Amino acid sequence: MSEVNPQSGPGKRSRVAFAVVVGLVAALAAAGTAALLVNILERKQEAKSPFFRVTTLTDETVDPETWGKNFPLQYDGYRRTVDMVRTRFGGSEAVQRQPTAADPRSIVAQSRLEEDPRLKTIWAGYPFARDFREERGHAYMLLDQTYTERQIAAKQPGTCLNCHASTYVTYKQLGEGDLFLGFEKMNALPYAEARKRVTHPISCIDCHHPDTMELRVTRPAFIEGMRALNSGQGLKDYDVNRSATRQEMRSFVCGQCHVEYYFKGPEKRLVYPWAKGLRADEILAYYDEQGFKDWTHEQSGAPALKAQHPEFELWNQGVHSRSGVACADCHMPYKREGALKISDHHVRSPLLNLNRACQTCHHFSEAELKGRAETIQQRTFEMRNRAMDALVALIGDLQAAKQTGKPEGALQAAQQKQRQAQFLLDFVEAENSMGFHAPQEAARLLAQSIDLSRQGQLSLR
Repeated sequence: MSEVNPQSGPGKRSRVAFAVVVGLVAALAAAGTAALLVNILERKQEAKSPFFRVTTLTDETVDPETWGKNFPLQYDGYRRTVDMVRTRFGGSEAVQRQPTAADPRSIVAQSRLEEDPRLKTIWAGYPFARDFREERGHAYMLLDQTYTERQIAAKQPGTCLNCHASTYVTYKQLGEGDLFLGFEKMNALPYAEARKRVTHPISCIDCHHPDTMELRVTRPAFIEGMRALNSGQGLKDYDVNRSATRQEMRSFVCGQCHVEYYFKGPEKRLVYPWAKGLRADEILAYYDEQGFKDWTHEQSGAPALKAQHPEFELWNQGVHSRSGVACADCHMPYKREGALKISDHHVRSPLLNLNRACQTCHHFSEAELKGRAETIQQRTFEMRNRAMDALVALIGDLQAAKQTGKPEGALQAAQQKQRQAQFLLDFVEAENSMGFHAPQEAARLLAQSIDLSRQGQLSLR
């Protein structure tokens, strides 16, 4: 019987195999650690150079494609604003149309007037009763305004281009370097003449300084509006570009255009009516004080007002604003591209981008978040419908009273109620969140509108 050699046999082979495995694991770990360190180093170097200066940008560079040479990731997002995607209560569907010499568009958004014919009654005698469509992305903002039938229904001023075109350089050129003087000259031009002076919709230069990329406000009307708002609150000579924080600027650059406004005087000077505050009834009080009306209602004779797109004002009344959440946090949320953290310039509804727009703060499923938002919108929509029914009924009663020969003096109280009810309703209707930006404020305005319409009907009896 032979003796077993402890230095040979299965035991030794097991120990050798184990040593080999350990060596391989150690080698792989070392290689992985080295790869990680190299990756970290590469990302750090990448982060130090957020862009490559392919071309020189100046304060005269309007074309976003030129900016895109230095900032291709942001420019790629900007170009995606051509997307037409509908959410439950907003966005647009592609509607085919036959191009004409007067209007070369082959695709437009669906008509809001066809979706809800009550709007024709509410805006009777005003250009919006002729053509009003769902909003499309920033890529279409200049095209759609150029060819809307509202241009045929009424002579519009160059003022309209403030929110539909890249006007910063045009203002400076018209004012020979003076931004405010150029703004005033542009306002006074007929739309067709002013349109020849602009080429692009909103562009990089309208929100960014070309040297530092810092956010800036370039619209004189917003600068003046914020000065008037802060003056009313006791802060004199407020300068938004000097005093606003970076987080505030991430809303203010949007608020340059997504606001309520009016054209003041024969020179059609663009004014944001914030001297008494940003709430709808404060703006209404300002208009009453100024004796301003947009038009005389064709059916009722009321001195009527048309709210525009007061997203900035309604957002200011909501929980997101009070919590320091900026417009860009939801509509242009940050995203990672390699080591870079950039704002998504594909500006769109947060409901189309729930993961990055909402789940950064709200740790619920996408289905839950979408359901919450649409519940708010559905309830606002139902109240909006009741307010519209009440307003249409008041307009009908006023029209009937006029036809039966009721004295004009006896109609004035009801006409004033129509003016007030219509503006408060339209403040929610024209604002593109269907109440989501400030649900309680939207409900308050719609409830007031219903009450005012019913008061107007009672005053006729």
